[in-house]
Formats: sequence, structure tokens, C-alpha cells
Amino acid sequence: MSRYTADSKDRVVDAVDMISLVSGKTELRRAGVNSYFGRCPFHEERTGSFHVRPEEKHYHCFGCQESGDPFDFVMNTEGLDFRGALETLAERFGVTLEVEDEDPLAKARRERRDRLHDLLDRAAAYYARYLWESAEAAGARDYLARRGLTEETLRTYRVGYAPSAWDKMLLGSRQAGFSEEELLATGLAQRSKQRRGSLYDRFRERIMFPLANARGKVVGFGARAMRDNQPPKYLNTSEGEVFHKGSQLFGIDIARRAAARAGSIVLAEGYTDVLALHQAGVQNAVGVMGTSLTEEQARELERTARTLLLALDADRAGQEAMVRASRIAAGRRLELRVVGLPEGKDPADLIQEEGPDAVRERVARSVPFVAFHVDKILTGSDLGDAEAKDRAIAELRPVLGPVPPSVLREELIRRIAGRLDLSDQLAATLLEQSAEETASQQAQFAQQAGQQAAAAADSYDPGPAPPSYDDGPGVDDESAYYAAMADMPPAAPAAPPRAVLDRRARTERTFLALCVALPREGAAALAQLDPQTHLTSDIARRAAAHLAAAGRLEGPMDGLPADDPDLEQYVFDLVRRASAGSGAVSASLEHARLMIELAHLERGIAAARAAGSGGVTELKREEGRVRGELRRLGEQIQSSG
Repeated sequence: MSRYTADSKDRVVDAVDMISLVSGKTELRRAGVNSYFGRCPFHEERTGSFHVRPEEKHYHCFGCQESGDPFDFVMNTEGLDFRGALETLAERFGVTLEVEDEDPLAKARRERRDRLHDLLDRAAAYYARYLWESAEAAGARDYLARRGLTEETLRTYRVGYAPSAWDKMLLGSRQAGFSEEELLATGLAQRSKQRRGSLYDRFRERIMFPLANARGKVVGFGARAMRDNQPPKYLNTSEGEVFHKGSQLFGIDIARRAAARAGSIVLAEGYTDVLALHQAGVQNAVGVMGTSLTEEQARELERTARTLLLALDADRAGQEAMVRASRIAAGRRLELRVVGLPEGKDPADLIQEEGPDAVRERVARSVPFVAFHVDKILTGSDLGDAEAKDRAIAELRPVLGPVPPSVLREELIRRIAGRLDLSDQLAATLLEQSAEETASQQAQFAQQAGQQAAAAADSYDPGPAPPSYDDGPGVDDESAYYAAMADMPPAAPAAPPRAVLDRRARTERTFLALCVALPREGAAALAQLDPQTHLTSDIARRAAAHLAAAGRLEGPMDGLPADDPDLEQYVFDLVRRASAGSGAVSASLEHARLMIELAHLERGIAAARAAGSGGVTELKREEGRVRGELRRLGEQIQSSG
């Protein structure tokens, strides 16, 4: 891709009217020479703490600490990368950008791409004009009106209509100086198989939805048939030089500013869903166009906002699409939430039936994806017997595993316990166990059961009291006893199981995941610990050292050493757990830090006693202080829940 000259960037900065640029997002008032104040467009506030110095082309918020130049402002308010911000500002303030010396091939590719975009933009304008001015499009106008879509909304999205004649686009484009090859490259025309390869319009007698990139350049079209005997119902531009369906999001050019301002973006399925949501006031909506979310689309969404609200159809296909979307979003800085829709209703239907206020309220009541996923598993499981409940627990365990200690996690455990008719404590214990721990416990219980049976045969003891087991945290004696007495085959010799994290290592992993989930608080919490002495796991120490570097908590996967795949996998797991833990709160992070501090003190006390050295009294005093903080924090978390 060609690069713009440094002089071009300087000329853009010189041309920018900072007051005009910022005033489009917030009202400014003069407060002295070269000084303006207003309410910050990046966070909610009642009094203006957002300061603009137009001569220096700089802004700074004294409330949220956001600051930068014109490029930063456009990137943060419109969801663009630097190149997009540069091109947007150049276009807005009339600056012609010059590219650095290009080789002839690169220049030819750029000029060709510009021509193809020009042809597609002309086609979109023609289709839009034909929708509103032609008698032939009356049926399309009636259909769109019945869907509740206003002319203002349709014009905003440049919705149009392709005439039924086979050569309207072909003739008009030729007259404008475009070649047949360019018409084929943009997908506006195709060759006939019957008429010796002659060209004809690809789109005819269809409602046309222009598909644009983030900067509003048309790259292709989605077209809806107007007749029942006109398959397919939806026809897209064919894959080519400028159109790639897997990277396209319908309406991203219109939604990106509202999404950047709100910090969230709503993902719907179809074109009319997006138009209806926009018309209802949900202007940060985009469409995935009936396909599964792709990596390219996820990258575009991540650049635009940090929270992704899934408003896909509530049928089985839509629910599966949401689960697939969660896999694509894993490891990205995207918090997934789900907008609850009645089964069989899409957003456009719902707006017509319930009105825009009800749909906006549904968007506002979105739930974390993990809560949706838990409900999906519970609803789809047959919970009629103990084995079915075990299967449900096994399916729920990896879903709940990445969620750090939080109010959300406790609520989900209570919900699961209620549906499975278990105590909260037993449900939490079963969900906490890894598959290896479960298999290990079952083998141990089976061995103990065999020993008890042998002892009973020798002594003819009619009924021993339930034994007391100490098999790990959270396993109560009663559940251990009944598991031991279950009719299980003896454990066969097997290869040693994979290493299982002990409680200490799990606490350290939880702490680091919370640091990633809450970067600002996490940096402060990490600074209070010495990884080499406070952490017991070597991999956790290496991860803590990596994350403690400046800025790493904002980009945990950045700067990982290429020769340490174990560290890369561990950090990826932290990011996955952090992204799933939408309920993470500062109190949970502080609780995890104090638990690590307490374990460190207990090790210090044991070491001092074994060595017979002094300092035990001071360490015990510090231990009491930490325990007191943990109690107060536990009461605080409980009262807030």
C-alpha cells in the first residue's frame, strides 16, 4: 500500500480548523486567548472539562485524561485507523494528499482501484435515483414502506432499485467512459453463456443495498429480489478486486461514529434489520449479512468499539451463530453481550410490533455472552437424571471457567444450581474442577470404595459411618462419601495425568486475568507484588513480568518472546478469561491480590519458624492485617451483590 508524504500530513494539520472539527462532537465556549472548553465527547460529565487549544491543534480532558491532535480525535470519535483519519481530514479540509515515490506498478494499482470505486459510487447514485424517480420502482417503494422504513432512512443508506432492463447500467457506464473490463471487475455486469459472451447487467429488478467500507467508499451491492420466481432471494456482488464478503459489514460507514462515541456496536443479521435499528435510534448498528462472523469482520469491529452487542435472530441458527462469534472474538479486546429477542422475530419485525422504545430498552438490557451461553446449555439439556446433570456440568465447565471471581460468576452458579437442583456449594465445586481433577477424584474414590469393601468383608461390619475425606478445596465429606460408595469399576493403571493447577496456581492465574480485564487497576496491583517472591508458579512469574512492562496490560499479546510458546499460551489463556469476565470488578482484583499476599506471609512465617530466626511476630501481625482486609472486602462484595 502506498504511503503519503510527510509534507502531506503537515499540510493536513495546518489546514484543520480545530474548533470546527471538535464542535461537530461537542459544543465549545471560549475561555480566553487560544482556549476553549466544553463537555468531553469521550465520557459522560455534567461540567465541561474538555480543553481545546486551536493554535496548537491539541485537546485534553482533565476528567478522563484523553488528549491528542486532530488525527487522534478523528480516530477516537469515528473509529478509523491513522490512514483513514488522514484521508478523512484531507477530504474535509480540502487537502490533496501526495504519495511517496511509487513504482509504476503500485501507481497503476492505486489508480485502477480509485476508478473502480468511482464506478461503484456512480452505480449507487444511479440506483438510488431510480428508486425514487421511476414508476417501475413503485412496488419496491411500497415494500420498503410496509417494512416501516422511512424515505430519510433509505436515503441515508443510499438504498436503490435496479431496473428490469438488461443493459441500463451497461450503457450508462460506457457513456461515462468506463470499460467493459471495469464493469466485470466491479461485478456490475456479467457475460452471457447463450449470446456468445455478450455483457448484460448483473442486477435487475432488485432492491439495491450499497455495501461500503468504513470511509463510505462503495465496494459492492446486496440485492433483494422483488419476484417470487426470481432466485436467489438475495444476490451479492461476486468476489473480486474490491469486494470480499467476509470482510464486509453493512452500514459500518454510517455506524462507526455513533459506535466510537458509545463504545459499543450492535451486530444484526440483515439489511432491513440495520435500517430499522438506525431508524429506532440505535445508530451504532451494522449487519453481518447472514454469514458467520469472520476474523476480518471482528478486526473491523474491534477497531470501532470495545463492546459488541449481538442482536441476531433468536432461532437455533441465530444462537449457534452467536456461539461461533464468541470463538472468533476470543482473545480480542471485545466484550460480547447478547440482546434478547423473542424466537422467530428479527429486529425489524420487533420494531414494527413493539415500537422503537421497546427495542432500545432491549438493547440497553443486553446480558453478558457467558450468561446467554449458560442459559442456552441449560435450556437445551435434558436434566431428568443424574447422568444428564453430569453432562450439563461438563458442558458448562469450560464456559464458566474463564469467568474470574465476581458477582456475575456467583449469580451464574446460583442459576445453575437452581436448575440442576444442587446446593450452591456443590455446584461451585463441580464447576471449578478441571476434567483431570474430576477423573483423578473419581479414581481415588473408586480405590477408597474398594478398600472399604475389602475391610467390610474381613470384619463383617454392617455399616461404617461416612468417612471424612480431605480431597481438595470445596469437596464436602458427604458428597465425597456418596461418590466413594458409587458403583464404579476399579481404576485401571493409566499414564500419569497432565499437570493440574493447584489452588495457589489457580489463584495466581485468576489474579493475572483480572489484571488484564482491568488494565488500570491491574497495573497498580502488579506494582504492589514482587513476582519472584509472591508467585509460586514459574509460568505465572514470567507472565507477571511480561504484563508489568509499560502498556502491556492494554495489549497483553504484544511483545511476547518468540522462543517461549508456553508463555504465549498462558497469556492467551489470561486474555480469553479476561474477555469472558465482563463482570470483573475492582473488589475482585483486590481480593485476589490479598489472597496472594496472605499466602506469601504464611510461607514466610513457616520459613521463619523452621529456621528459628526472628521476625515471626511482625509477620503474624501483618498476616492479621491482611486477614482483616479480606474480611472487610468480603463483606463489601456481599453487600454490593
